[in-house]
Amino acid sequence: MSSSPLMPAAPRSTSPSSSVVPDSEFPLGKTITLGKLLSLTVTEESLIILDENIKKSSRSCCSAWPTVNRKRTIALYNILWADVGVTAITLNFAESTSNSSVRPTSLTYPFQLTALESVEKWVIYLLDRAYEDSLALKRFKVIINPFGGSGQAVNIFDKQSKALLEAARCKLDIEHTTHYKHAVDIAENLDIDLFDGIICCSGDGVPHEVFNGFAKRNDATRALNKIAVCQLPGGSGNAMCWNLTGTGSASLATVAIIKGKRRSIDLLSITQGNNRLISFLSQSVGMIAEVDLGTEHLRWMGDARFTVGLLQRISRQTIYPCDISIKTAIEDKDSIRDHYRTYEGDKGIIKQNIDNGGQFPGLKYGTVNDPLPGDWETVHHAEMGIFYAGNMAWMSAGANFFPASCPRDGFLDVITIPGTLSRLSATKVLLAVEKGHHFNLDQVNYKKVVAYRITPHKREGVAEEYVSIDGERVDFAPLQVEVHQGLGTVLAKGDGYEAPGV
Repeated sequence: MSSSPLMPAAPRSTSPSSSVVPDSEFPLGKTITLGKLLSLTVTEESLIILDENIKKSSRSCCSAWPTVNRKRTIALYNILWADVGVTAITLNFAESTSNSSVRPTSLTYPFQLTALESVEKWVIYLLDRAYEDSLALKRFKVIINPFGGSGQAVNIFDKQSKALLEAARCKLDIEHTTHYKHAVDIAENLDIDLFDGIICCSGDGVPHEVFNGFAKRNDATRALNKIAVCQLPGGSGNAMCWNLTGTGSASLATVAIIKGKRRSIDLLSITQGNNRLISFLSQSVGMIAEVDLGTEHLRWMGDARFTVGLLQRISRQTIYPCDISIKTAIEDKDSIRDHYRTYEGDKGIIKQNIDNGGQFPGLKYGTVNDPLPGDWETVHHAEMGIFYAGNMAWMSAGANFFPASCPRDGFLDVITIPGTLSRLSATKVLLAVEKGHHFNLDQVNYKKVVAYRITPHKREGVAEEYVSIDGERVDFAPLQVEVHQGLGTVLAKGDGYEAPGV
């Protein structure tokens, strides 16, 4: 048996090891000694490498020995994989190159052939601790949209993400989208037994298409339960990435996906006319929709185009008349805050919906074409400025619009703000959004709902009117929305959204 190629240290399973190595195997701080001057120790949060073989360099001009760092500490979170050959162990890990970037790095250490069995057991122990309840050796379908945002998604994946995924021994099947709704077709026809997750290197449009593709399948509930959807930042709006990984850095987000834990999230059914769509993120009518969809000419500005667009419309005190009918779950902000703090520690491992392999669930409240249920409240808003419904916290970088949002509470967060606010008040609201502090402002109406219907009214003399679903333009027409609790699956860094809460 040769030392090349290096063999995987452990088979694929829910944790990296098929069976956890007892602590008693490594009684002294889980340390393995590879030589007289070399030891590797697994602590609660780190791998500590002590290598006394590193030599001091020659004396400096000041006749003092330079500092030699024989001790190296690597966070277990950054450990990607470990391979064991007959006489050498190779450790793959993510090494920081700046506060917002990491790169794959490897270290190889020799050992005596007689230590092979102990080294194999120690590596299984290391990987079990490094991955905890996250799946190792994940199998990903990677969908890259080469046209989204500034058109850099292919370069982002190739330069910042691919090597990290390969260092973690993830299996990759990469496909580029070639046309609108291509990702719908990919998800609808995907052999879900071959994959654990889908990585969307794109804006929020591709995850939206993936969920809609799954919804069209005869085994929709099984597909939604089995395949975790995640996102690398490859578009102008990367809300899913920010919410699940807490970063807009592709390399940091890649590590968060590699180490990501399966979590369930709510999905939404939206009916408009005779059509039904699935949403994972948001719906907007009024100022937000117009800023999102009506500022394409400012795309060169990046995320700043949203701020510029909002300021322009705030200064004009633009209003968007509409009728809103809501089945409210929680109405006052104190109760919403209490609810959020109750759900903050929800682990979300157990699915809310049973995987029965069947079609996408039916509608509890009917469609937009049906009579309204009797217990819904309807209000005419003649001077609406912003109607925004969110299923996640971050809507884009720096826009924590829904700080009380919970991934799987069965509720949708709805914000309404009148368009008649003074410029000073409206600007105050806008500036508070980044940290979610607008939640506390009297000018902001914030509710948790289980369903709603909105009927926007055409404004006289206005050529373009906008309605947005997950950042995608739909018809300017009434729509109705209801929540399916915990129906979707994602890979997340933590238990809730990576955003400041209330």
